[in-house]
Amino acid sequence: MKYRYEAGTDSGKGGVMEKETISIYKIAKEAGVSLATVSRILTGSARVSQEKQEQVRRVIEKYNFRPNALARSLRYVEKKLIGLLISDIRNPYYSMLAVECEAAAYRRGYLLMVCNSLGDNSAEPGYLDKLYDQRVDAVIQIGGKTDERTSDPAYVKLVNRMAQHMPFVTTGCLEGTDCRRVCIDEERSMTLAMEYLHENGHERLLFAGGSEAVRPTAEKRGIYRKCLEKYKIPVREEYILDGGYDVEDGERMMTAFLESGRTLPTAVLAINDFAAVGVTHILRAKGIRIPQDISVVSFDNTFVTETCVPPLTSVGCDYRSFGELLIETAVQAAHGQKTPGIRKILPVLTIRESSARVIR
Repeated sequence: MKYRYEAGTDSGKGGVMEKETISIYKIAKEAGVSLATVSRILTGSARVSQEKQEQVRRVIEKYNFRPNALARSLRYVEKKLIGLLISDIRNPYYSMLAVECEAAAYRRGYLLMVCNSLGDNSAEPGYLDKLYDQRVDAVIQIGGKTDERTSDPAYVKLVNRMAQHMPFVTTGCLEGTDCRRVCIDEERSMTLAMEYLHENGHERLLFAGGSEAVRPTAEKRGIYRKCLEKYKIPVREEYILDGGYDVEDGERMMTAFLESGRTLPTAVLAINDFAAVGVTHILRAKGIRIPQDISVVSFDNTFVTETCVPPLTSVGCDYRSFGELLIETAVQAAHGQKTPGIRKILPVLTIRESSARVIR
């Protein structure tokens, strides 16, 4: 809910005073109090401690804002509604995380409004507009435009506008915004996989899938190269396959690599579980044994890993803890509580039958 104030900031043109609109959330955020507290102080609807009154008053006086008659008649009402914008719920990584977010929200008495862009990043601004119209208490975005390696200036501007009125939490990164981030430690994820494979004698490591335009993929590829350099293993660019994130992409990439006639790797590191399933389909179809001939390791550790043949070794996280931390961060921010700018989830490597030590 917006409050309008007349701002006494001098425009520098003969002392003319300009009007500015500020949100109750912006005041609460800077004062370090809840939205309800600011509303009570502005409307005089309930007793508030002297300390908190002073905190809010200092912010208002800092900008020389004066509440108008409309603001005094308004009341802040928490809707107990959190908006979740997710990239593609058909992907098990996103679906598992969405389920845990919904459960965590429910445990706190909140309803989760889920918007699914089905992998179409261009649809996301429209979804954000709808969430804003609903005046949700906070917005969480998982994937999509917040995973783009280069932040879209127009999207950054849109998110910054929204962030003046409600907290914005993301698992990705939007440079130039005041978003809170809750994300997996990508560097640790890649390091875990590379250390495991190196310790088991693998030196020809094929990294399959993803795009340089996607920030988490670009970060993983950077760590992949650094690890190879650390192990004094030459970086072979032909062992870095650009592609997508689906089963079909894994099949296409592995087929093209095998048809190229290049030296077979001892292990394939797939960008996610879906791509890894595609890789295993082609290897098995070509009579290449897993893991005796080639080990396969993936990222995300979703339920797909147990259904694959053989079951996949994968780096993932505790999805329940991830969902809890996302909702906790959103709720704390909505109540004006200070939270760290970045919270990282530590990944875990789960070893299954798709990987083994190199037999020399």
